[in-house]
Amino acid sequence: MTPADQSRITRDIAHLAPIVPVLVVEDPAHAVPLATALVAGGLPALEVTLRTPAALDAIAAMAEVPGGVVGAGTLLTAADVRAAKAAGAKFGVSPGATDELIAACIAEDLPLLPGAATASEAMALLARGYDMLKFFPAEAAGGVAYLKSLAGPLPQIGFCPTGGVSAANAASYLAAPNVICAGGSWIAPKDRVAAGDWAAIEALAREAAGLRG
Repeated sequence: MTPADQSRITRDIAHLAPIVPVLVVEDPAHAVPLATALVAGGLPALEVTLRTPAALDAIAAMAEVPGGVVGAGTLLTAADVRAAKAAGAKFGVSPGATDELIAACIAEDLPLLPGAATASEAMALLARGYDMLKFFPAEAAGGVAYLKSLAGPLPQIGFCPTGGVSAANAASYLAAPNVICAGGSWIAPKDRVAAGDWAAIEALAREAAGLRG
């Protein structure tokens, strides 16, 4: 799978909903009800970050939830890519991009949403065939104003800003001409997940799904 093929797939996934929940799953038992609530609320694309021992089990469980498209976030190494693909991830997300990571995603046929924080990083990825990128860390790297400034010279690149995106500023990001979707963790608050309050999470997902009417 070429980088261009990968970007076509990740762009299609990005168009599924305005927000991609960025999930840190501590307990594998939460995976199915969490994914079910998010999908029911209108957010089918789910990013499970590889930041906990439960992450791969959560991906495997969520991959069975009808209507969901589950990806693995915080991919850093080739081993991460292989483990994510084996667990059932349909796409991968990385905070940045390395030759090793890109080669592994090509070898494993795992569509990658690679991270970029500068014009040079975005140009380098575009030169390799990636035209759908994660903008990370969004707020710290310049926020909406920076993204809008990239739209002029690099109109062919679509972005998914992540990092500091919240319910308060998500609409501003989504209004940028080069933003396809945004990633955020506020849809699945740690306390609501721990309490098993899936109705509250579904309600938050429904609000997020309506951000771009």
